[in-house]
Amino acid sequence: MIHFDCDYMKGAMPEVMNKLVETNMLQTPGYGADRFTAEAEKAILDFCGITDGKVWLLEGGTQTNATVIDASLASYQGVVAAETAHINVHESGAIEASGHKVIVIPSKDGKIDAEILQNFLKSFYSDSTWPHMVPPGMVYISHPTELGTLYSLAELEGISKVCHDAGIALYMDGARLANALASEESDLGITDIARLCDVFYIGGTKCGALFGEAVVTAKPEMFPNFFTIIKRHGALLAKGRLLGVQFKTLFSDNLYLKGGRNALEKAFRLRDVMNRHGYRCFIDSPTNQQFFILPNEDIKKLSANVSFELWGPMLDSETPVRFVTDWGTTDEEIDILDQELDRLRE
Repeated sequence: MIHFDCDYMKGAMPEVMNKLVETNMLQTPGYGADRFTAEAEKAILDFCGITDGKVWLLEGGTQTNATVIDASLASYQGVVAAETAHINVHESGAIEASGHKVIVIPSKDGKIDAEILQNFLKSFYSDSTWPHMVPPGMVYISHPTELGTLYSLAELEGISKVCHDAGIALYMDGARLANALASEESDLGITDIARLCDVFYIGGTKCGALFGEAVVTAKPEMFPNFFTIIKRHGALLAKGRLLGVQFKTLFSDNLYLKGGRNALEKAFRLRDVMNRHGYRCFIDSPTNQQFFILPNEDIKKLSANVSFELWGPMLDSETPVRFVTDWGTTDEEIDILDQELDRLRE
């Protein structure tokens, strides 16, 4: 069985695992007060081109989203997101559990449009009854999106301007950020993200770490007592060194971007294989999530030896599916997929 279900099925990059083993018997202060965490923070800020900023290392993506959004909003505010956003469809109500509504607006290819956002905000405050509603206090986007698509620099500049003109924060979920930054189709760099977003996170769990995400901001004054809020959300790791070691390693020798490049290279090869076998794309994704339409009979046969995800419920005759590559996907795995597809025609 080969797996293309998601990009966190493997453990961690060998370099990361080696450093964890190498430092295993060290005794260091807890909760991120160790030297590895300090070195990781510096490396990340340097990578982002931030002089006076702050980095916090958290355990996982859902905890990170819930913590950042809760810390950013007043108790009565909500967060605006695309209807396809991860916080809306795949986080089990984690945002709502902290008392904040996810306010969804239409999107295109998983992306929020600045004009639609501006019209929503204008319409919201034009309603004289808006004090009876949940006012927006933050906008959430992800890059890449839940559909594998990417924001351009112009698109992010437009969203950022709308947010800041309205006095609300802009937050980017970067669970798969390595793949976005490695894309040759993207003109949006990490320094642009650091400049245009009030807060964002650099994903580790899906990008080569065993676990962990790095929350980054150039505006630490926006997040007083964030350490305490992290702990309140159960996202503070006592053995904080384990996060520090991983992120210090990921941001050494360009390792983070190398992992992203491998994921993209293998994704495009996988797409070529699927297209050659006659399967059409369901979503035109330039990143490591690739979507296709497969006949249900082929899905059943292929699933015997290849694992992938249905993109929604099974339909009558054919169904959208998702294949995902990662930092460790090999050419051999793509070759095996090619062979399995050949067998479907025998």
